[in-house]
Amino acid sequence: MSQITWLGPNDSFPNPLIHPDPDPSVPGLIAVSERIYPGQLSQAYQLGIFPWYSDNQPVLWWSPNPRMVLKPSEFKCSDSLKKSIRHFCQDANSTIMVDEDFGAVIRACATSARKDQDGTWITHEIMDAYTALHEQGNAHSIAVTEDNQIIGGLYCVSFGGMVFGESMFSRKPGASKIALAALSAWCVQSGLGMIDCQQETTHLHSLGAAPISRDEFLEQLQISLNQTKIELSWTFDKSILTHWL
Repeated sequence: MSQITWLGPNDSFPNPLIHPDPDPSVPGLIAVSERIYPGQLSQAYQLGIFPWYSDNQPVLWWSPNPRMVLKPSEFKCSDSLKKSIRHFCQDANSTIMVDEDFGAVIRACATSARKDQDGTWITHEIMDAYTALHEQGNAHSIAVTEDNQIIGGLYCVSFGGMVFGESMFSRKPGASKIALAALSAWCVQSGLGMIDCQQETTHLHSLGAAPISRDEFLEQLQISLNQTKIELSWTFDKSILTHWL
C-alpha cells in the first residue's frame, strides 16, 4: 500500500488514473497539503481533484469513485419547479445575476444552515482561494434575487468545456433549484454535456444527477478540457429559464 502524498508548494498532484486510491482505508483521498498554495486549485480541477476538509484539518484533496454528475439536458424540472420558474420569470422584481457579487454568494454558501450538518467545509481559506480563481475567470456565481435581495444561488468552477458545481444555498424555498436550473439551461445552450457534482446526495439525485465511475468521469473530463473551440460567455439572465417551460 502506498502512502498518501503530502504536497508542498511546488509539488504536483498524483494522477488519479495512475494512483486512484493511495490508501484504501480512505477511498478517494488523493493528497494532503498544509494549505491551498497558489495555482493548486487550477491544477487540481484539471485532474478531477477537489479540496474538501474542515477547520483545524490539513487540506484534503479528493477524487471519489463513483463521481456524481449531472447531464444538463437531463436536469429534472418538476411541475412544482416549473411553476416557481414561471412565477419568477413573470415577477419584474426578480433577477438572475451572473458573476455580479461572487463574494456574497460564496459567503452565503458558507454561512447557510444545512440539514444534518454541523458547520461548513467552506473555510476562510476556501473562500479566499475560490475568489482568486474567480478573479482569474475560472470560478463563477449565479445569484437569484428578489426585490434586490439575494435569496439563493450557487458558485461553480469552469475549465474548458467542463463545469464543476461547488455549493448552493437558499434563503427562500426553491431558490437554489432556480439557480441550478439556470446553470443547466445555459450549459445546454452552450453545448456543455456535464456538470460535476462531486459527491452523491439524495437532493442531487432528485434533480437528475447520477453517479458514474471515476475512470469514466476522468475520461470525459479530458475530452471536455480539450474543447478549445468552445468560447463560453458567462452572461445570461432569467430568460434562460424559459428553456424548461
